[in-house]
Amino acid sequence: MRTLITTAFVSLDGVVEAPGGEPGYRNSGWTFKDVAMDEAAYELKGQEQDEAAAMMMGRVSYQAFAPVWPGIADFPRYNAMPKYVVSGSLQEADLVDNWGEITILRTLDDVAALKETDGGPIALHGSATLNRNLADAGLIDRYSLLVFPVLLGAGKRLFSSSDKDKQNLKLVDQASYSNGIQKLVYDVIR
Repeated sequence: MRTLITTAFVSLDGVVEAPGGEPGYRNSGWTFKDVAMDEAAYELKGQEQDEAAAMMMGRVSYQAFAPVWPGIADFPRYNAMPKYVVSGSLQEADLVDNWGEITILRTLDDVAALKETDGGPIALHGSATLNRNLADAGLIDRYSLLVFPVLLGAGKRLFSSSDKDKQNLKLVDQASYSNGIQKLVYDVIR
């Protein structure tokens, strides 16, 4: 069974929207504004890239990443690995042809079936809505978070507000950095 890992930059109040910058969001680019650079805080991203065997994202994140990531040298393993886009509306003709193997999954049942296959971990990037839906369906196995020392108020949230049973987590890795960022890695306890 494959492990599905949510990886996210998240504010202390749970916002994941526009960490690197998106038009129309008041706090766009918040991860690089007013937070001092500490290279050690971002080493997690390299570790995740080395551990992942595939990438997953929702349609909105795919449409934001696909024009940019194939040309960024910082993501060579992510660029080479298979990608899964969960979308009910994206069509094959909408996929870029310079970013390796890309498969469209139509439903959460398709994601559950993918997790049952052989292969290594799948890193889930961006995709706030997909994250919430996958968590509500019990499909996320690990949260790999860089928590930023900011409160943003409004924005897309990583965590669902659904009324559901408590979900216990086990802390498997943590670190604090000079700029106030916290690395928190939790496995979901089933």
